[in-house]
Amino acid sequence: MANQKGGVGKTTTTVNIAAGLAQSGLRVLVIDNDPQGNASTALGLEHRAGTPSIYEVLVEDEPLENTVQACPTVPGLYGVPATIDLSGAEIELVSLVSRETRLRRALDTYLARREERGEERIDYVLVDCPPSLGLLTVNAFVVGREVLIPIQCEYYALEGLSQLLKTIELIKAHLNPQLRVSTILLTMYDGRTNLAQQVATEVRDHFPDQTLRTTVPRSVRISEAPSHAQTVMTYDPGSTGSLAYLEAARELAERAPQRAEQG
Repeated sequence: MANQKGGVGKTTTTVNIAAGLAQSGLRVLVIDNDPQGNASTALGLEHRAGTPSIYEVLVEDEPLENTVQACPTVPGLYGVPATIDLSGAEIELVSLVSRETRLRRALDTYLARREERGEERIDYVLVDCPPSLGLLTVNAFVVGREVLIPIQCEYYALEGLSQLLKTIELIKAHLNPQLRVSTILLTMYDGRTNLAQQVATEVRDHFPDQTLRTTVPRSVRISEAPSHAQTVMTYDPGSTGSLAYLEAARELAERAPQRAEQG
């Protein structure tokens, strides 16, 4: 989940789509790769300083399985937390060997070990990226096959997107040939405004195949949920925000075979 523009709904989209997929019976792992740790908060994960986290995985070669926690409110949903230590990781990663591929190696090892032990496979791994194009985001691009870009339906929505797409092309050329932008989700949509409708039309014109039919509305419930250490799925299951993310998760899962063919 990436967009170097802040405040577009990356973390909100990550945790709520993860919860929607898990509620449908899938097993989902969320890796919080953002030093702000907001995904960890929303999933109810322990992420105080000293908690085994994604920092130890990236910088100290800690096995990923030692950092995975179960989400207390959604069965089948797991997370790797981010602690305050991650804020220094960008600098520390610069001098490390294979700095761009550390997350990929850790995840590959974790998934292989689960398979060896006969544990149920993880259906989806979602990585929440920070609002920048530094080494943390690069590690996420190297580990992933697909990028989901949340775009808010506001002025300047497409500004900066060209830089993100250039970075993705560079990663594809040099580090991860499988990577592609597979999905775009329109967030913070207010159908009463002309601006939101114009932005939605513009995004769909630019990315007709990638943009989901579902749009996520502006919603107080979505904003309130993390303060209760929950996703909106469990905080207010009947709210418009919850239903929109549930529909987006369903659409994402339905498109999986088509995306696999394209890949």
